Amino acid sequence: MNAIDDCIIIGGGPAGLTAAIYLARFHLAIRLFDSGNSRAALIPRTHNHAGYPHGITGPDLLARMLRQAETYGAVREAATVDSIERLDDGFAVRIGDRIARARTILLATGVVNHRPDMPDAVHDAALRHGLLRYCPICDGYEVTDKRVGVIGTSDHGMREALFLRGYTRDITLISPGGAHDLDESCRAKLDDAGIVHVDGPCGGFAIEGDRLALDTATGRLAFDSVYPALGSRIRSRLAVAAGARATDEGCLEVDDHQRTSIPGLFAAGDVVKGLDQISHAMGEAGVAATTIRNLLDEQRPLRR
Repeated sequence: MNAIDDCIIIGGGPAGLTAAIYLARFHLAIRLFDSGNSRAALIPRTHNHAGYPHGITGPDLLARMLRQAETYGAVREAATVDSIERLDDGFAVRIGDRIARARTILLATGVVNHRPDMPDAVHDAALRHGLLRYCPICDGYEVTDKRVGVIGTSDHGMREALFLRGYTRDITLISPGGAHDLDESCRAKLDDAGIVHVDGPCGGFAIEGDRLALDTATGRLAFDSVYPALGSRIRSRLAVAAGARATDEGCLEVDDHQRTSIPGLFAAGDVVKGLDQISHAMGEAGVAATTIRNLLDEQRPLRR
């Protein structure tokens, strides 16, 4: 019979690692499974994470958080979880051909951004140099008074372009496909803000000098930074397959203590509906971890 952990954390981003730090310091037996594709690892440098006045890269932040968790005995394993099964005394987590068991589960699997259709080498180089950005809340400040392109359409694309209008006057909204899907209200708001909108399809991405260039229906354009506003996929499949409630978009529904609709299954970070920010994910993880500790204490008092 496999040993039963107090908690298994699924996901090694800021939420998962924060929970690991808390739970390990609560002297709980925990394990963290990390598939290694946290969105935070794609951040070239964040400047709005408190405590780092000169910014910190996503990989560096994750590495520091992991070292901190391991200092207190947390164990991280590079692995992809295939399924979660509810048991009478907790959960079974399947990883390939083996099973891990736990009294509670914390899901911190986040989301995956939909990417523009561009070669991986161009995408990764553009991301490293700030020519391609995914989070205007995180780094809109860095494009102040720059020439910015937004790839998107409909209400979602319009709203992202309008948000960025608070940083610069030079914004172009580019349809990812053919003609823009903009109703009269969207067009009026864009026009009132002085935001140019051009039809797609867009392609032919290349770094040209210090800009990211692409083809559009009106010709080739180049920008200091390009923001894809193409939505994302919420990685809630494991919990939903186990019976947890989620929104139509796939965000897991949780209460004020990060409890899902399945007793003992918690969720924190971008997989939950809310502000997709590191600080928010960490706060949710702290709430979830403390609730997990108190739940386990109620079930079997924690004594040293």
